[in-house]
Amino acid sequence: MTPGTYRPADDRELAGLVAWAAGGNVPLEIVGAATLRGFGHAVPADHVVDMSARAGVVDYQPEELVLTVEAGTPVAEIEVHLGEARQQLAFEPPDLGPLFGAPAARATMGGILAGNLSGPRRVSAGAARDHALGVEAVTGRGEAIRAGGRVVKNVTGYDLTKLLCGSWGTLAILTRLSVKVLPAAEKTRTVLVAGLAAADACRAMGEVLSSPHEVTGAAHLPRAAASRSAVGYVSAAGGAVTAVRIEGPPASVLARTETVTSLLSEYGEVEELHGTNSRRFWKELRDVAALVGPDEAVMRLSVPPASGGEVLGAVEALGAAGWLDWGGGLVWCSFAPSAATANAIRETAAGAGGHATLVRAPQDLKDAVSVFHPQTRGREVLSRRIREGFDPAGILNPGRMARDC
Repeated sequence: MTPGTYRPADDRELAGLVAWAAGGNVPLEIVGAATLRGFGHAVPADHVVDMSARAGVVDYQPEELVLTVEAGTPVAEIEVHLGEARQQLAFEPPDLGPLFGAPAARATMGGILAGNLSGPRRVSAGAARDHALGVEAVTGRGEAIRAGGRVVKNVTGYDLTKLLCGSWGTLAILTRLSVKVLPAAEKTRTVLVAGLAAADACRAMGEVLSSPHEVTGAAHLPRAAASRSAVGYVSAAGGAVTAVRIEGPPASVLARTETVTSLLSEYGEVEELHGTNSRRFWKELRDVAALVGPDEAVMRLSVPPASGGEVLGAVEALGAAGWLDWGGGLVWCSFAPSAATANAIRETAAGAGGHATLVRAPQDLKDAVSVFHPQTRGREVLSRRIREGFDPAGILNPGRMARDC
């Protein structure tokens, strides 16, 4: 075949294309709307499989809280359908396209699940893979497979659905997805505490998260990050801002907000964001781009929540700026592109028992530093065996997650 972009109309055509590629050891780059093309190493492939035309809602049963879509369906389109029924994707999928210079509101559901990408609500709702019920896909062998189903309880066989979530298209090409949806919150409030040091913020967030008040977001922005917010109450605070989100039925939200405000007032001056400002603030955290400079490298650190404040302090000592999400379990940081800084940040995360991902960086930095955290020898062997089972020729997104495979 002539090098170029191919848009298979159905699974049969896609399977034939992949089988041809596998037979000739021809690498394929898999894309949807290409908004996440900058996440990971560049794929050395002359042939691109574009899944963006495989879009549309296949089946939506609001009463069953189940949605089935083609993998190329934009998340923004899905959210419109869900909004009409007052439902939502509870894991709060981020729109990272603008972070990589792509247009907003173009991210596809296939890309979100392939990357297992979740927003601030993950602290209470779980990750994207926790909401995936079933998938249809084509493996690197050119075989069409189906895993899971369209029901919330499905325990037949191995959970291949969760395995494919987070594989970044290196095991199989997702074609159709079924996900669990949940009722959307009727009311949202965010309680802000000004001026806390990161360690004190982690204690405050931990106290609220361990309470019975059903908090759905907990974040801490040091002064530099807070000043970049488009929400006036946050940017004008003149210092660090710690935020806790409460969602649900109106009466419940008001009662819980009053209790949480009382609890957090022991830590410092308290302010409150209502609907529009609250949604805007959490969207900024979810999508990242508004809180970092356009030329900065960006890393995402997953660490034990109790160590979040200490890790953030260590990262800042290296010359990076950052903030905490997931109650301290997620540390975002940005810095002038430098291999030495990136490696030092990764060592900091590893020292705390976590891992770090180089989310955005210029090509020369990616050439020097692995995008995804290096695996232990045992995990690396297991990962290779899994990939060999799904894609023995290594043709699907080769090099995307690791440069040597």
